[in-house]
Amino acid sequence: MKIEASLVEKKRDTDIVKKKTCRKTKRPPVLRMPMALQKLFVACQDVFKGPGTVPPPRDVQKLSHILDSMQPGDVGLSRNLPFFKPKNVVQGTPRVNYTTIYQCENFSLCIFFLPPTAVLPLHNHPEMTVFSKLLLGSMHIKAYDWVGPVKSDDSMLSSQWKLARLKADRVFTAPCNTSVLYPTSGGNIHAFTAITPCAFLDVIGPPYSKADGRDCTYYRDLPYSAFSDGASRMGKEDDCYGWLEEIEMPKDLKMDGVEYWGPPIIETRRAFR
Repeated sequence: MKIEASLVEKKRDTDIVKKKTCRKTKRPPVLRMPMALQKLFVACQDVFKGPGTVPPPRDVQKLSHILDSMQPGDVGLSRNLPFFKPKNVVQGTPRVNYTTIYQCENFSLCIFFLPPTAVLPLHNHPEMTVFSKLLLGSMHIKAYDWVGPVKSDDSMLSSQWKLARLKADRVFTAPCNTSVLYPTSGGNIHAFTAITPCAFLDVIGPPYSKADGRDCTYYRDLPYSAFSDGASRMGKEDDCYGWLEEIEMPKDLKMDGVEYWGPPIIETRRAFR
């Protein structure tokens, strides 16, 4: 009986020690996978088929739906970051930062950071389909699409100026829906001007490639009336058009690539389907 009592006592002491140990031992935090970003990545693998292709409407809707639901935290951003709470006023032309989350032959995922008053001047996206999601801040977007050849007798109009239709000219504030542009429509030529510190995610397919003829071209614009000699040819639609001239990359455009510190992407086609 003494032996049995001793064993019972010993077992009780052991159980008490286990309970205390369990209470003191903290489990390591469970790391959440970047579900939204990973879902976007896998969708891009399916949607973008390479140069010379444009995603069909169903795939455009699929990607837009994913991007519309994405939050700044899905790519590691927060309003508490120093970038979004600048203490000093930047002198001169503010620099634009960008980071590449992922890039392959078929598509790229990039984030652009614009401090207040920073400008990405009018530029095009040749042979590309672009999804732009404003994640934080407010910016003014001006966008054009080319119009077919226009006959004109204006002596001021040179072959360097081409007619374009205005697709957007207003302020966007996050959160807002994703903007989609196509190789020849949707505002393929656009400019961004930051009103507040802002960040936007660009999904581009296929990405820029100078070697493959997809280099960025810059433009300056003038209102349609600039070459009308005071006579309106578009009538009430004058404000819906503009003249664009190709220019060299603006010298005051300053862009810096920075390292991506957000959630990683898992390169697998099976995950998160």
